[in-house]
Amino acid sequence: MHLRNLTFLAVAAVVLPLLSGQAIAQSLNAKPAKAATQAWTTPRTVEGQPDLQGVWANNSATPLERPKILEGRAFLTEQELAALKKKAGELFDNGNSDAAFGDTVYESVLANVKGIKSGFKSTDGGTGDYSSVWTVARDWDNRTSLITDPSDGRLPPMTPEGEKRLAATSFLGRGAAGPEDRSLSERCITYGSPQMIAGYQSFYQIVQNPTSVVMLTEMIHDARVIPLDARPHVSSNIQTWNGDPRGHWEGDTLVVDSTNYKPGAFRNVSTEKLHVIERFTRTGPDTLQWQFTIDDPGTWTKPWTAMISLRPSKKIVYEYACHEGNYGLMDILAGARREDQAKAEKTSQAK
Repeated sequence: MHLRNLTFLAVAAVVLPLLSGQAIAQSLNAKPAKAATQAWTTPRTVEGQPDLQGVWANNSATPLERPKILEGRAFLTEQELAALKKKAGELFDNGNSDAAFGDTVYESVLANVKGIKSGFKSTDGGTGDYSSVWTVARDWDNRTSLITDPSDGRLPPMTPEGEKRLAATSFLGRGAAGPEDRSLSERCITYGSPQMIAGYQSFYQIVQNPTSVVMLTEMIHDARVIPLDARPHVSSNIQTWNGDPRGHWEGDTLVVDSTNYKPGAFRNVSTEKLHVIERFTRTGPDTLQWQFTIDDPGTWTKPWTAMISLRPSKKIVYEYACHEGNYGLMDILAGARREDQAKAEKTSQAK
């Protein structure tokens, strides 16, 4: 140890006189170099595929379509985003207001920030609704719509046939002769595919092996098995609610091509022409970017694309036992019969 110190001092004695005064001053005044940030790399399975496995949550606050009040603005400023986050906490974090679901969270917060309304009251006053303790904390970013194409952040125009189907799916506020008159989700059949539900039982679980990927959704526990072996799609006369998915890797991105959907599988209005392309990419340790393109010429006049950022969760996905004594649907139909009876009695009295 002493020999090493003596050697260092000897070398320093020779070198230091060779340095100019300016060089010494620069050396003394130089700022310490910043430690290089370690670049994040995509985790991989033992087979070398990008590892997408785990439980992912869709708690994005960003609405599907850009609100008209934000027309022409794809992004908010940091100050505007901070104001939305602050107002969201005031409205929903204390449990004293009604619960808000889906895009209603963003719409209500934005309306409060813009001074259009004050507070939040659910429009579902007939049932009493839930309190805001049911409103999950959302992930806020500065995007104003999930839709990235068209560039206006709005759904493209619907075909005339699509508009008719949309009008027929306005279930609230009208009775039902039977279960078939209610939505697929109320009947515990499916919430559709792709399933875009955010902030309410919106977990997804992904499991991989070398030849397939399985994606499980929390709502109605739909599980899609996605082969990766380049097999062709099944015959067009075979249709399912989740379609017929086929996957392949493009670099670190999982691309899923799905066809063969039953009519109504997506948002209750799609047709058998529905074709969905999804792209799943790990963009960081806490983000799985999910982009999907909807192409259904029977419903929309042109394809459209949206992107959702999924976040990892340490929670597990429990069974969604929707159809075990679906009393919700029974009550809906019973209520419709009471409404029919009341209407008949009123008509009889008027005669």
